[in-house]
Amino acid sequence: MSVIELLHRRRSVRSFLPKPVPQELIREILHAAARSPSGTNMQPWRVYVLTGEAKDRLVWEVLAKRELEPERERPPKPFGEYDYNPEPLFEPYLTRRRTVGFALYQLLGVARGDRAASWSIAGRNFEFFGAPVGLIFTIDRSLQQGSWLDYGIFLQSLMLAAGDVGLDSCAQAAWRHYHDIIRPICKLPENEIVVCGMSLGYGDSSAPANQLATEREPVDSFATFIEAVDSGSTRVGENSYAIV
Repeated sequence: MSVIELLHRRRSVRSFLPKPVPQELIREILHAAARSPSGTNMQPWRVYVLTGEAKDRLVWEVLAKRELEPERERPPKPFGEYDYNPEPLFEPYLTRRRTVGFALYQLLGVARGDRAASWSIAGRNFEFFGAPVGLIFTIDRSLQQGSWLDYGIFLQSLMLAAGDVGLDSCAQAAWRHYHDIIRPICKLPENEIVVCGMSLGYGDSSAPANQLATEREPVDSFATFIEAVDSGSTRVGENSYAIV
């Protein structure tokens, strides 16, 4: 399968089969993803691979904490150690977020406005959607936006490598909400911040959640093609760094 085909095929899979994933296969895709470019080859990613008892312990502790949190309400901020989006979110991003949320809940039979059911469905995130492998990604908290940019490239590379060997995945920023529980289980050093998690395994193609097909904006809505510029209006910057 070509890279372009993999990109069109990739989905956020939210229900997995219990089929185990060999550690050798996990190592293979991590090895491939490590070829991702990063500024001055800094490679800012750290990955914690949880399976078996370790994954079950993390899931149990997070779900137990959620039982103590009031339904219909988010936990107190900080909602993780960084903000994923500005709140309130603005257009066109607000509509896009609502559209995918409503579409998913419709597939799962959750009525609009049913906050208790929504809270319950959201809890599936913290079971890694039944996947046999849970990944937690961290970064040194002192690194800046450039390294976070590099991290996104690494995550995409990992998901494409997974697809190439027949695995499915779902990247989950939601795991940052419970960094306090993740930290002792994964023995994170204090200088590391939880970026996100990821479910990894073999998707259950029969599950309603996996029937979701999200839309993408057409190229002309986000890309501007520039063929000529005023020769006096551009200047080469002195401080530039190659992504290698």
